[in-house]
Amino acid sequence: MDRKRAGKRRGKAVLVQYGALPYRFTADAALEILVVTTRQTRRWIIPKGWPIKGLRPAKAAAREAFEEAGVTGRIGVRPLGRFGYDKALDESGRLAACEVTVYPLLVRSQSETWPEFDQRMTQWVEPSEAAAMVNEPELKALIAVFAKRVAAAASKLAF
Repeated sequence: MDRKRAGKRRGKAVLVQYGALPYRFTADAALEILVVTTRQTRRWIIPKGWPIKGLRPAKAAAREAFEEAGVTGRIGVRPLGRFGYDKALDESGRLAACEVTVYPLLVRSQSETWPEFDQRMTQWVEPSEAAAMVNEPELKALIAVFAKRVAAAASKLAF
């Protein structure tokens, strides 16, 4: 596991992670976001993980999305943004500051089972509900901005 350090956040060294924001459209063209639970605390998040040697950041994010939620699709190469959080490293409560670069993932399929199927729950929800379910303020904002961008793009296509 290659965990590159990326600058500082609030005076601490920051560990880099890559995440995917899985999304799809319903039959009536409504945007849905996929959220997953963490393994230990069962908080709602998006799929994310450490850099993977030999994979570009977007591809690493796509792999995490498959491992954590069983989804595959088209990953964007331009990040949507970043969010920070403190990751619990062990049972002692030791924390590490992490910064997650997030890539959009247009989901084409979700498997019946996947590597972490027994360890996580997944849920497809509308963007406002996804933003309400996650705890990280920067991730909430990122989801909201993404939903606005998609709505703006859809309105341009409607004419």
